[in-house]
Amino acid sequence: MIDHAIFDPAKTDPDAERLNREIIAAQAQAPDPWSMPVAEVRERRRRGSLAYPAMPRSARAETITIPGPGGPLALRVIRPQRKARGAYLHIHSGGWVWGGADEQDPWLERIAERCGFVCVSVEYRLAPEHPYPAPIDDCEAAALWLYHEGRKLFGVEALTIGGESVGAHLSVMTLLRLRDRHRLPKAFRGANLFSGLYDLGVTASARNWGDERLVLNSTDIRRFADGFVPEGVARRSPDVSPLYADLAGLPPALFSVGTRDPLLDDTLFMSMRWAAANNGGYTSVYTGGCHVFIRYNLAMTQRALELIERFLMALA
Repeated sequence: MIDHAIFDPAKTDPDAERLNREIIAAQAQAPDPWSMPVAEVRERRRRGSLAYPAMPRSARAETITIPGPGGPLALRVIRPQRKARGAYLHIHSGGWVWGGADEQDPWLERIAERCGFVCVSVEYRLAPEHPYPAPIDDCEAAALWLYHEGRKLFGVEALTIGGESVGAHLSVMTLLRLRDRHRLPKAFRGANLFSGLYDLGVTASARNWGDERLVLNSTDIRRFADGFVPEGVARRSPDVSPLYADLAGLPPALFSVGTRDPLLDDTLFMSMRWAAANNGGYTSVYTGGCHVFIRYNLAMTQRALELIERFLMALA
């Protein structure tokens, strides 16, 4: 049973509401990212801002390069400082256009230490230079390498997968590829799916959000999809929009989203379809949380990260 009171804005944590106002104000004063060259936006994102704080890079991270469908594919690896219990294949956010495997090291270090998982983040090719299917192809290749070779290299059996925003989308697309192309529906024991974008035709919450940019706005979501999906590919084809795919036989998933996320509907719809497919898992909705709010120092961030860790540890 979902208590509808979780969607009541009056129940938003005051710190989260203050942060949301600060992000909106900061982004209103910043240049429109779509008015700048994509390389400049990528560099600004790496430097960080109030709206998108940069996270420190881990001194423990290493890079493993594997053969990829478009050439050498880099995997950023953070190992636990004890015997590994499993591995977590992480897929980063950034609208398929921005972002990198090294932009969320503190989350992965935390999972490595608290869960005992080797964390492997994929440096997949980015749109618009490399639109669909390139990002999915790279994530599929990384997942197959982890299943066939990485388990032995890291001395683990339990594999998990996950990501934030389009990283959640790419995680689901990877699981579908493993099931449909390789007959490996349960190669991964579970998926951590945070603030995902699952309908590239754009759900009602994303469509109706409007121009106010709280991390994302309606234009951003449409422009991300424009960069990712080439002409001739239907936006709501299961090949690009997993909300419309047959979800049977996939592993349990933890879905997480904040109520102040333009992609709220994506998680609500996808999690119910996942449940209806009898895949198991949980859905956690955070009142007042913005898009991928775990990037910010909030009490709800700690609750969300702890829930993710409990979910992953139960899969090992």
